[in-house]
Amino acid sequence: MDYISYLRSMVGHEKVIMVVAGVFVLDEHGRLLLHLRSDNESWGLPGGYMEMGETVSDAARREVFEETGLRLGNLELFGIYSGPEKEKTLGNGDQVAMVQIWFSCREYSGKLVKNNEETLDADFFPLDDLPDQLFASHIPIINDYKSGKEWPIVN
Repeated sequence: MDYISYLRSMVGHEKVIMVVAGVFVLDEHGRLLLHLRSDNESWGLPGGYMEMGETVSDAARREVFEETGLRLGNLELFGIYSGPEKEKTLGNGDQVAMVQIWFSCREYSGKLVKNNEETLDADFFPLDDLPDQLFASHIPIINDYKSGKEWPIVN
């Protein structure tokens, strides 16, 4: 049983704090890696919930690998996001208050996987020409990345 299932077996749909780790992966041309998520059919940054026993960087690396097939090199802290705007009720009724930790990475290896259980497509996009159908909760974070604000951003 994974951590989320274990936790939910005890608290049901009550609000819990969940840690999310994700990564801005950029290629040698400065293009941003996005994947077309299978859960909501929108383009988003690779990332997801941390599991028990993982470090935040391990969770970020695992999620990127699971969603895109890429293995990451050096990670740089981009930002930490939390607060009321990161609280939501998921489609299954679970309530979460997320603490999102985002990294940036320009070093990776492996072959980009364009289709698996979590991903319908994956590709690198110029920062000034991202797909229209972006995952809504990632838009402010992507805008912060594009803004040139000093890192790390703590929100």
